[in-house]
Amino acid sequence: MDLIELRDIHKTYHLGQVDLPVLKGISLNVARGELVALMGASGSGKSTLMHILGCLDRPTSGEYWLDARQVSWTTARELARLRHRMIGFVFQNFNLLARTTALENVLMPLTYAKEDLTKHQMRQRAVELLQKVGLSDRIHHQSSQLSGGEQQRVAIARALVNHPQVLLADEPTGNLDSRTSEEILQMFQQLNWAESLTIVLVTHDSEVAQHAQRIIYIKDGLIGT
Repeated sequence: MDLIELRDIHKTYHLGQVDLPVLKGISLNVARGELVALMGASGSGKSTLMHILGCLDRPTSGEYWLDARQVSWTTARELARLRHRMIGFVFQNFNLLARTTALENVLMPLTYAKEDLTKHQMRQRAVELLQKVGLSDRIHHQSSQLSGGEQQRVAIARALVNHPQVLLADEPTGNLDSRTSEEILQMFQQLNWAESLTIVLVTHDSEVAQHAQRIIYIKDGLIGT
């Protein structure tokens, strides 16, 4: 069953008197439990497409179905709720709070959750995820005290803390050396295999894309081959 379905997605930005078409008719499907790479050069439209997939933006036209629900034209409040409940994000720059600990960074999304969890239960979930990503001995270190690879592991744990159905990783190894990049990519593969987590890797790097089960190429706002 498909978790994600895009039907003829267009996105045009209006810059004063100029219309800038970025996505020009994107149709694609991502199956539940699939690990795919969305690959394209800078300016290809892949970041705009990721923003739509992540419910951070709406298409100008077309339909986006997420978990069998049409979400293209839902309200901003509903999009925010969907992001929080269904989607985890991992970014190139980690986006951690520098003066807070790894544990506090992972706990943060839970403070906005609607789940009826005690503080002990929230802490337990965060600790378990940090252990899963190999940071048992770094839980109480501040982000600024962690290496780039460790910071990305914290970011992955944070992205998983609300049990999302899909993980969007935007150039997740862009600031990492080759050895650390391979470790992070193997972690994504393990999460996909062991937990059937649907993962979309957004990248310009063919070596990163090769870690996916399927590569979707985007060029000039269109799906290519």
